[in-house]
Amino acid sequence: MPKPYPKEFRDDVVRVARNREPGHKLKQIAADFGISESCLAGWIKQADIEDGIKTGTTNEQSADNAELRKRIRLLEQENEVLRRAAAYLSQANLPKMIYPLVRELAADGIPVAVTCRVLEIARQPYYRWLADPVTAADLHEAYRANALFNAHRDDPEFGYRFLADEAADAGQPMAARTAWRICSTNKWWSSFGKKRGTKKRRSGPPVHDDLVERNFAADAPNLLWLTDITEHHTSEGKLYLCAVKDLFSNRIVGYSIDSRMKARLAVDALVSAAARRHAAGGQVAGCVVHSDRGSQFRSRKFVRALGNQAMVGSMGRVGACGDNAAMESFFALLQKNVLDRRPWATCDELRIAIVTWIERTYHRRRRQTRLGKLTPVEYETIMTTPALQAA
Repeated sequence: MPKPYPKEFRDDVVRVARNREPGHKLKQIAADFGISESCLAGWIKQADIEDGIKTGTTNEQSADNAELRKRIRLLEQENEVLRRAAAYLSQANLPKMIYPLVRELAADGIPVAVTCRVLEIARQPYYRWLADPVTAADLHEAYRANALFNAHRDDPEFGYRFLADEAADAGQPMAARTAWRICSTNKWWSSFGKKRGTKKRRSGPPVHDDLVERNFAADAPNLLWLTDITEHHTSEGKLYLCAVKDLFSNRIVGYSIDSRMKARLAVDALVSAAARRHAAGGQVAGCVVHSDRGSQFRSRKFVRALGNQAMVGSMGRVGACGDNAAMESFFALLQKNVLDRRPWATCDELRIAIVTWIERTYHRRRRQTRLGKLTPVEYETIMTTPALQAA
């Protein structure tokens, strides 16, 4: 099971706790971030172990142990494949296909990828055989495809004509046109061939429709989220913040901070928001996530992350800041209250300031008129408690 709080959030809380002012207790910091004091103490203890301050098992050591167990399990599976294959091929009535053995091993829990890799056969023909009845023509085609695949894997620079020659030497002769058809279907192109799909094009349409249309209102938590990215300079370079805002209470439900503005920044912010909402007992399935048309939000990684959380994407128009005005207003507050207050020497120093202002000041001390002079945390607590009691 995934941990209830994302790693980036835990690291930020530990940074704030370690850099706290004299007299500022851990209990208050834990309350500012909405966690228990014992939870914060555990995070600090694990961070001390990771930094070598205390003795114990680090996350890296745990990961190494897990990797060793995984490798041992993989070796056991490979040995089982070889043992079963030797017995299968030594039968008196030798079958023409080895795919039935792959299916038997898969039924016993050995992944198809492991079996095919050990036996040096291609997976694509196997899955085609598994899905449809195998005719003599299909079988002959599979052997040809397997021979072409092996030749292409050994010599990626060969074109289909050379691959056909290599397949003929392996006992699978075919016409050059047949080799071209099989290679084209499976996209086994020569690494020295002409490049495909590299023509420069203008930015295409958005990956999502605009489901918000500047109606920045929500009747319940986790119905409508906004997200965007901002940046600020430090002496060490730029620092980028991707934040996710719930329009029901204007709470920043998730964020990610990094020195590079990649698609991973937006994905981490979304995953962090979903994890923190799940940890609080909420559900995010069906939530609309609205953004601008930045490349990070149009990337396959971000779209895949939305699908993994069963969330719905939404996008505004190009160059229309008003389509995401509610998120821009939060960044304006952050700019005025934190970013522009003074020069920042290090990225870590600015990161602590951003996280502290969001979790301590914006969430728990800054009252908002739209929320009836309540803070985002107070508003969520008051407005959701009656609904939970009624349920």
